Amino acid sequence: MLTAQLMDIESVSGNEKALADAVENALAKCAHLQVHRDGDAIVARTTWGRAERVILAGHLDTVPLPTTPGARGTVPVSWEGETLYGRGATDMKGGVAVQLALAASLVDAARDVTFIFYDHEEVEGSKSGLGRLFRNCPELLGGDFAILLEPTNGTVEGGCNGTTRYRVRTRGVAAHSARAWMGENAIHAAAPILQVLADYEPRTVDVDGLDYRESLNAVRIAGGIAGNVIPDFCEVEVNYRFAPDKNVAQAEAHVFELFEGFEIVRTDGAPGARPGLNHPAAASFVATVGQTPKPKYGWTDVARFSELGIPAVNFGPGDALLAHSDDEHVTADAIRECLATLRAWLGGK
Repeated sequence: MLTAQLMDIESVSGNEKALADAVENALAKCAHLQVHRDGDAIVARTTWGRAERVILAGHLDTVPLPTTPGARGTVPVSWEGETLYGRGATDMKGGVAVQLALAASLVDAARDVTFIFYDHEEVEGSKSGLGRLFRNCPELLGGDFAILLEPTNGTVEGGCNGTTRYRVRTRGVAAHSARAWMGENAIHAAAPILQVLADYEPRTVDVDGLDYRESLNAVRIAGGIAGNVIPDFCEVEVNYRFAPDKNVAQAEAHVFELFEGFEIVRTDGAPGARPGLNHPAAASFVATVGQTPKPKYGWTDVARFSELGIPAVNFGPGDALLAHSDDEHVTADAIRECLATLRAWLGGK
């Protein structure tokens, strides 16, 4: 199976070249495609002159391989019946295999298609291969509708939540812990920060008919100098996942209000994406899939397309809950069904 071949080419973020080479070589053999490479990202386009152009996009990289003894989510892959185990099975080489199969076999279709394979998705956004493509060759990335083949268990997941991160800080006075009264403990002073988070009731927001669940959580805490020193500094890293009814500035204002009086700085932020399901292409795709769409709670690159005014959804094989796990796997049937659904909707021949 093509998915297994892709998975056997290890491509942890920053090490995508071998897989990008293999993808480019395969696409270059397709006379019906125009192929362009930028670093370890590849764009392949049909030029049939159809009235509508669809983008199918997926990332080549994976998170690091598991180190747990006996883990099955490794490289090379292993099979158990019709289930494929290994890093990238769900996130997202099953989806990339579907893209490649369509790119090679669709020699004519009712819609023009742009296939995008890109690097550095699983790391900070500044390294994103998709972001680099948008900067370097935007003329190749235009389209009416985009599908990101992230794992969704074969259901359309519209839009995505946005995300922001903050550092909320307290400061004290260092002193010998035997004479603690001479200092001010910055870690103790962080207790109200944690209480705000513990008491916070996240919202569920209806955006264009889909319910997006928000979350606000401490994801890291740091402080302390030594085992016999009262700490003079503490920092709590907070992650706010917000519904796509607001932008990054509005999300920041909300968090700053919650932590009024504390020293706080935003360190990262990415907007979400509205579902975009009212677009005719999206509506017809949802009808072909035949299942009720769901919201995407995590951030995905549909947000990059949305910022450019291109409606985008997530749709791909595999269970997103298995992504990055030591037991990552996907079934052959899930990949076949995803391929068949897209082929039918594209009007492939």
